[in-house]
Amino acid sequence: MQPIPKRTLVTAVSSLLAVTLSFDSLSFDSANSGTDEHGEATSIAAQTQSKFSPEDIFELEYAVDPQVSPDGKWVIYTRRTNDIMTDGTRSNLWIAKTDGSQHRPLLSGKKAFYGAKWSPTGDRIVYQSNEEGKTQLYVRWMDTGQTALISNVPKGQGNVTWSPDGQYLAFTMSVDDTNRPFSVKMPKKPKGATWSKPVKYVTKARYQADGAGILEPSFRHIFVIPADGGTARQLTSGNYNHGGNLTWSKDGSEIFFSANRSDNWEYESRESDIYSVTAFGPNAGTITQITNTPGDEYSPVVSPNGKYLAYLHSDNKKLAYRNRHLFVKTLGKQDSKNITSDIDNSVSGPIWNEKSSGLYYQMTERGTITVGYSSLKGKHKKLATGLGGTTIGRPYAFAAFHADDDVIAYTKGSGQRPADIFVKDGRDEVRISALNEDLLGHKKLGEVKEIIYNSSIDGEEIQGWYILPPDYDPTKKYPLILEIHGGPHLAYGPHFSAELQRFAAEGYIVFYDNHRGSTGYGERFALLLQNKYSSKWDFADHMSGVDALIEKGMVDPERLYITGGSAGGIATAYAIGLTDRFKAAVVAKPVINWISKVLTADSYLGQIPNQFPGMPWENVEHYWERSPLSLVGNVTTPTMLLTGENDRRTPMSETEQYYQALKLRKIDTVMVRVPDSPHGIAGRPSRMIAKIENILGWFEKYSVKAEKTDTK
Repeated sequence: MQPIPKRTLVTAVSSLLAVTLSFDSLSFDSANSGTDEHGEATSIAAQTQSKFSPEDIFELEYAVDPQVSPDGKWVIYTRRTNDIMTDGTRSNLWIAKTDGSQHRPLLSGKKAFYGAKWSPTGDRIVYQSNEEGKTQLYVRWMDTGQTALISNVPKGQGNVTWSPDGQYLAFTMSVDDTNRPFSVKMPKKPKGATWSKPVKYVTKARYQADGAGILEPSFRHIFVIPADGGTARQLTSGNYNHGGNLTWSKDGSEIFFSANRSDNWEYESRESDIYSVTAFGPNAGTITQITNTPGDEYSPVVSPNGKYLAYLHSDNKKLAYRNRHLFVKTLGKQDSKNITSDIDNSVSGPIWNEKSSGLYYQMTERGTITVGYSSLKGKHKKLATGLGGTTIGRPYAFAAFHADDDVIAYTKGSGQRPADIFVKDGRDEVRISALNEDLLGHKKLGEVKEIIYNSSIDGEEIQGWYILPPDYDPTKKYPLILEIHGGPHLAYGPHFSAELQRFAAEGYIVFYDNHRGSTGYGERFALLLQNKYSSKWDFADHMSGVDALIEKGMVDPERLYITGGSAGGIATAYAIGLTDRFKAAVVAKPVINWISKVLTADSYLGQIPNQFPGMPWENVEHYWERSPLSLVGNVTTPTMLLTGENDRRTPMSETEQYYQALKLRKIDTVMVRVPDSPHGIAGRPSRMIAKIENILGWFEKYSVKAEKTDTK
């Protein structure tokens, strides 16, 4: 494996942070001061040089989207690199042999290169890039390196898929809806006059989306384009969204996709079916419905022999979480079989093996990702475990994999490294990349350790992890930060986290858990929070873990801090309404008042029917009891609020309600507003740093000083 070039460490982070978010200068307690080997005082900069620092976040890299060549000899992946000059993340394509040799850049530079897909014969790849300004499709011939721009379309492309003969590509793209709700006659504007912008019309139930704002009316349709370039031709029509994973029939005459083509589709968040559309000839555009089971059917994949169609299915019960199962049906027949019915988990990403006798898939298991395989008879085996590392901010259990018969490529990191690419061919696992050794190989990082305990409220087993400070001394007691994940139907795991490693580097033990409602522990566990988040139930899960660490003698019970984002922000705000044990709290992008949230956020169409017993005006008491605002009269904890100004998932109005309520009660509070940011307030490197350093600064303001000599 060729060495990755060293990067130049950056020291100009403070000036960039000041532009993005202003925050007070931070002070540090005695845990961050000390003496060198000669007993002389050392500076903070000298001591923290080998620890994970704010500017290190600009230097992080991670791997995503591995793609194995049809002959199993090569793997292409997308290498994502943070860039201090653009405050963004570059995406470049790298390639290596699956034995780990010949690791080299394929398409690299300041422009974005991503989404590589091998042609059926492996002679070409299609990829996406913004080289020409707007994102377009490109094809590269692998023997010569010649590249062609093959599309000229007005909007971004999704779900790009080769036809079986390699002559065409299918993709999805949004098409504007030009219809207007009614006709309006405005007077003619005089020449040279300056008028206000014209009014906008909102008529759809789904009219906004976090990160996109108010949506221009449009519908997602399926297109085909010749693989050597030409005119993109639209296949589907109608005021519906067509797409998801696209898959061609073996003879290339049809494309299978997922859609809800009901006139009531906007209100049916748990309904979709598999359809096919004729791709060529006089009947091109003809749509045929393939499945009609109640619930969601999506991610269709046609078997290599053309006989079977595999797809994912979850039922339409009005519950916050449902398992996704893998189904297989014989094309042209009505039979359909759930081949993962005995797996109490959600599976995703199905890929057929070459013999059409079974499928690969991935699933979350107790905080990490597993690649599994199921035969058509429903016999299962696990092929790769411990995957993760594709979210560098917080330690979510996310990963990606691709398989071509017996060769599996996947993303895998550790508690101290973001995701690299690994390949498994049979029993042997080969590491392809080592993207962060130049940055992190000489750093002192916090050790991630597992803890299993029982919740005090009902004895439910809870899995959690804690990160020790890099210079952890077992004779001392440390301050603790409880950090709560979002969702709530997501999962953390023992993965690298820039945010939590920064907390540990500043002398905190950082604790996080997969409380009830988290995924990867079965459907029953995920539904333990049905109609209950946040509440005393998940609060007990968190506090039981905190107490377990206190009982170990490593945590100072007088120096406890709490934070979390999204669902974790709700849980944080709810917790400080139930206890005064925390010295300070940071509530990030929360829901404070469920009655107002569901009627202002972009998620209301799915959230109200699946997470609540009915409409808010008919169930006011239920919504209110789950709202942290109902407990604000109990709060004594100094609280920072941290939210993006363009957040449409947990709108800024939620944060403002809590801020004003706390101010009315004269509780020390500060509202930190992230300019131009949607719900993902750490979506840019400088925003991630600003989030972290603001949290640390707030906790430091309310730190309880401890003498260095304090021991257990």
